[in-house]
Amino acid sequence: MEKTYDPRTIEQALYQEWERAGRFRPTGQGQAYCIMLPPPNVTGTLHMGHAFQDTLMDALIRFQRMQGANTLWQGGTDHAGIATQMVVERQLAKVGKTRNDLGREAFLEQVWQWKAESGGQITRQLRRLGASIDWERERFTMDEGLSHAVQEVFIQLYREGLIYRGKRLVNWDPVLHTAVSDLEVISEPEQGHLWHLRYPLVESEGYLVVATTRPETMLGDTAVAVNPQDERYQHLIGKRVKLPLTGREIPIIADDYVDPAFGSGCVKITPAHDFNDYAVGQRHDLPLINIFTVDASLNDNAPPAYQGLDRYAARKRIVADLKQQDLLERIDPHSLTVPRGDRSGAVIEPFLTDQWYVRVAPLAEPAIKAVEDGRVRFVPDNWSKTYFEWMRHIEDWCISRQIWWGHRIPAWYDESGQVYVGHSEAEVRSAHGLPAESKLSQDPDVLDTWFSSALWPFSTLGWPAQTEELKTFYPTQVLVTGFDIIFFWVARMIMMGLKFMGEVPFREVYVTGLIRDAQGQKMSKSKGNVLDPIDLIDGIDLKSLLAKRTTGLMQPEMAPKIEKATRKEFPQGIPAFGTDALRFTLASLASTGRDIKFDLGRIEGYRNFCNKLWNATRYVLMNTEGHDAGQAGGEMHLSLADRFILSRLQHTTAEMTRQLQSYRFDLAAQTVYEFTWYEYCDWYLELSKPILSGEHSREAARRGTRHTLLAVLESILRLLHPLMPFITETLWQQVAPLAGIEGDCLIERPYPQRDEALIDPQAESEIEWVKTFILGMRRIRAEMDISPGKPLPVLLANWRAEDQQRFNASQEFIEFLARPAYVDWLEDDHAPESAIALVGEMRLLIPLAGLIDKDAEIARLDKEIAKLEKNLQQSEARLASSGFVDRAPAEVVAKERQRVAEMQAALRELKAQQEKISQL
Repeated sequence: MEKTYDPRTIEQALYQEWERAGRFRPTGQGQAYCIMLPPPNVTGTLHMGHAFQDTLMDALIRFQRMQGANTLWQGGTDHAGIATQMVVERQLAKVGKTRNDLGREAFLEQVWQWKAESGGQITRQLRRLGASIDWERERFTMDEGLSHAVQEVFIQLYREGLIYRGKRLVNWDPVLHTAVSDLEVISEPEQGHLWHLRYPLVESEGYLVVATTRPETMLGDTAVAVNPQDERYQHLIGKRVKLPLTGREIPIIADDYVDPAFGSGCVKITPAHDFNDYAVGQRHDLPLINIFTVDASLNDNAPPAYQGLDRYAARKRIVADLKQQDLLERIDPHSLTVPRGDRSGAVIEPFLTDQWYVRVAPLAEPAIKAVEDGRVRFVPDNWSKTYFEWMRHIEDWCISRQIWWGHRIPAWYDESGQVYVGHSEAEVRSAHGLPAESKLSQDPDVLDTWFSSALWPFSTLGWPAQTEELKTFYPTQVLVTGFDIIFFWVARMIMMGLKFMGEVPFREVYVTGLIRDAQGQKMSKSKGNVLDPIDLIDGIDLKSLLAKRTTGLMQPEMAPKIEKATRKEFPQGIPAFGTDALRFTLASLASTGRDIKFDLGRIEGYRNFCNKLWNATRYVLMNTEGHDAGQAGGEMHLSLADRFILSRLQHTTAEMTRQLQSYRFDLAAQTVYEFTWYEYCDWYLELSKPILSGEHSREAARRGTRHTLLAVLESILRLLHPLMPFITETLWQQVAPLAGIEGDCLIERPYPQRDEALIDPQAESEIEWVKTFILGMRRIRAEMDISPGKPLPVLLANWRAEDQQRFNASQEFIEFLARPAYVDWLEDDHAPESAIALVGEMRLLIPLAGLIDKDAEIARLDKEIAKLEKNLQQSEARLASSGFVDRAPAEVVAKERQRVAEMQAALRELKAQQEKISQL
């Protein structure tokens, strides 16, 4: 075994061996347990959200596999229609071509070629993370089987009247020329303007003032709205205003949508270019006037002077013309939320187009009941309220996209526009008796990728065929996902599962929080605070990190700020921590449903935990290899320490099982960490030393301790394996043969189970007494700056017979670890001036006379006190400054106050210690 832990030498080779040997396949034995991997985009790379959720899923799969379940972690990728098409179109642009130059069929061939050559990066990264997915069953949303499932669902829903085509308002990307979902729209605050426009009254003198952040859309206005309770305008309701620059007259209407306190209390209504206005327009039967082309230029519905202009060029000319006609009241600076396409970066326009929709309400009703009656349970439960809120106010779902890469809609049109839906043109002609000479054209649109993703829990298992996998693993046990796609994905899977399988797709939905940076900010490329999980695993130098964070920014002017912040946070880059340290960190942060601040200090601490485990194993191997550890039989005596650690192991095992079953990964990580680090490594390994090296130890006692060292370590490795698979597998293969355990891999070993026969409350109580005794002596050494190797006289007062019994039973441990010069049991309380520690009610006294140089110690304390008082004075002055308290971030002020409190407490301790020494 290597002296030092280096994750780079073990992780990738070990994963390849697991995969080669088929360790991730279902066994076919035991109760079925299945998790569906939320399919990442085939164009994507692993981000911290993926790493977080995938760690939790893998922990559950490994835990259940070790508990004997027939596990399947079903993996695969999403074809990511828009993102993938953009990747390939950019490649074509480099050689001066467009997709239209190639034509649809040739372009799709190019996409498939890209997917074959470059589309597997994220699955390679998942392997780096240790994800024990059954890769032999990997699926792709565009593969033949899933494509067939998508087609079947579309046709059935259409025939039942649940899919229809209609003209509605959608999010439109004017660069990509397609509708996009809300999840593909990033809305962030930007600085803009609020234009106040004058709309002249028709029937009387004067005008109404309306405010807008998009003055170009006024050309599509069809009304001005006021609140019906607003007394300023009640006399104008039903009257008309002249729409500037157009020659049209539009009505003044009353609607509760209008906030009388905002601006003038008058709102322009543009039903074809604003979602709220669209709703108002529907209530008042207003006409819808679309003024934009697909690339957001002004069309023929605009006045001739503006036709053909880009929307922003039109804005400048419109504002100038309004100003010239004295119809511009004023322009105010205004902070607004701007929706941009997450792929193109273009400002999204609400746009009126013909699209395909799913009539969702009939599907939503049974999906709501499934959560109400507990067939699907959200963890934590509060997310069910979010689910109900969305589902009870659900609107029809736009499922068509105006791109080429995706599942093409199985609909054909004749020359009159009549639509026919079927599996193929031949089937459509046959079913409807259409002659061969009649012309049919297939709908050019493809389906939203969320449509195929909604079928994922059953399409990946072979539906519509009734496969053995479908019978065995549907419904699945748990879905691990983020709150942001409860509606977009979770709700739609429940609806589709109930509709086509007659059963919910999963029993539980574990909703994770959002990974944020150390300051609590959301990670985003635009902020330059994204952490790449692979960089945390392998490490990255500062130059490379800066390049990753500042390349391809939507706002290049942010680069200097991002570079400065990165240099401050990572002056040396990021060191390599390894996969296990990252996974354990993510698990330890997984408080139920809460957002998570990711701090490199945590992962560094868990890298140290890996080192601790590695070194502990080396100690165990050095003391057991070539020695009798009881595997061949023979007398075996378990010491008090042996019985203590075996008993504590049973509590830890039960607690780990309970926490993993209830999705409290944070508490599971804390439980196994504290047992491994503090109880096994810090205490038991030290307690084992006097037995293994003691001159008077019997061989039966040595044999018992060697056996316990191996047995408990082997159990620790199994307990840790779901969270830290690589280091545990590596160490287990060293430990298992010495412990007499057959088998060649940990991944298939059973998870530890609590053994009631090994629970020993008396041993636990007695070792706690020993620990208190030793820690008392160590604390006095530290406080008085006494060398750890110097034997100390110990006086014991206010003791009971039980204390003497415990001391006699554990004297070997106390003498080895605390080094008392002698121990006197006092019959009364008379004792020289001493430092005191309590062991229960017993007082442990260390006479200080002769142990320390009184004058030197007082001088040392004087220096420490002076230094601390100076720092305290500076911090108190900073907090007394209103400039600091008012302007510094709240967390900085809170941290400074905490620092002052800590310095004040330390100062009290030092002065008390100095007072005690001065009295000697």
